[in-house]
Amino acid sequence: MRRRLALLAVATASLVLVAFLVPLAVLVRALAAERATATATAWAQSVATAAALGDRNTLEATVRQAAGSSGMPVTVFLPGNGFIGAPAPRGPGVELASRGRSITVETPAGREVLVAVQGGARGPVVVRAFVTAERLRQGVGWAWLVLGLIGLVLLAVGIAVADRLARSLIRPVRQVAEVSRRLAGGDLDARVEPADPPEIREVGTALNHLATRIRDLLAREREAVADLSHRLRTPVTVLRLEVDTMRDKGEAARVGQAVDSVERMVDQIIREARRFDRDGAPRCDATQVVGDRVAFWSALAEDQDRPLRLGLPDEPIGVGVSAPELAACVDLLLENVFAHTPEGTPFTVELTARTAGGARLTISDRGPGFAHPAPVDRGASGGSSTGLGLDIARRTAEESGGLLRARSLPAGGAEIVLELGPGPA
Repeated sequence: MRRRLALLAVATASLVLVAFLVPLAVLVRALAAERATATATAWAQSVATAAALGDRNTLEATVRQAAGSSGMPVTVFLPGNGFIGAPAPRGPGVELASRGRSITVETPAGREVLVAVQGGARGPVVVRAFVTAERLRQGVGWAWLVLGLIGLVLLAVGIAVADRLARSLIRPVRQVAEVSRRLAGGDLDARVEPADPPEIREVGTALNHLATRIRDLLAREREAVADLSHRLRTPVTVLRLEVDTMRDKGEAARVGQAVDSVERMVDQIIREARRFDRDGAPRCDATQVVGDRVAFWSALAEDQDRPLRLGLPDEPIGVGVSAPELAACVDLLLENVFAHTPEGTPFTVELTARTAGGARLTISDRGPGFAHPAPVDRGASGGSSTGLGLDIARRTAEESGGLLRARSLPAGGAEIVLELGPGPA
């Protein structure tokens, strides 16, 4: 925008300067020619006055004085073929002037000023003062140079003013853009300091109102989620009391672990909903979290006769996700395996490190595969579920800088690949 305004200023100033300087340059040239012609005419008339007196000596002295003072060749054509002064051809203009008419004649070499003198005893006398082409243009070159310099100075001033104006316009626009990027990045405290011009001030004020409105709506939404999550504590507490009354201690322990998992998830939802800004970037060891969650689900897999193959690296792998979030994500993916495949279906869980950093979690099974062609889409489900599990896992992966892929295998079954970004070093 700044460059375009500068180009616009250059174009506009150039047109104005051309429209102003070209006629002025022509006028300067015409004035120089008229000034030289007027000088020649004045000296020619003074010589004509001396010629009218009829004294040859006085006439010769006057011609020498005129030629020396003006720097122009002066010739007096006498009746017949005689002349006094600088030699010059007796052209058609001289013949016309000898009839008693003073004229100015343009020639390729310059301009002739011819003054007729009547009343001589031997006939009319013609005084010729010649102005060369160089004399007609004398001083024009310097005048044009001065005009050109003035034009360049005015053009530079116009560019400087346009650039200053452009910066005054661009600065608030850039501020608005920067605040927009900060808002898009989650900084809801970013605000614009409205500045002129009035249109940009209005945009900045509107953006501030929008940011305030977004913050209020987000706060209201998170409060609602937190309140809803808090209400879940009551049924979780009831479940825990029911577990305590169960006679089968093994079954009670397993159900108690499930209740603990639900309670941790509810607590995590409340913490996430209550805060606007994270206290530092999230990070955890994916090897430990995945190993713990697979160990939890392995008991149910053993009860349902599901062969489980687990592949974990020996070293820890840091990912840009908090441990509770990753645990909830792994639980969602494993729950899908148990919910949408028949008992006895084998499945595989494999965790590997990505080359670019982070981890790749692959969960595959030998079940019927996905009924929906795009299972990752929000709300897409081929069964009786809500279809939100894979969407939650996808958002978790994308927030860490990764992605989620899900497909049906050609040999049968389903495969889900969860790629997690490395997070900060």
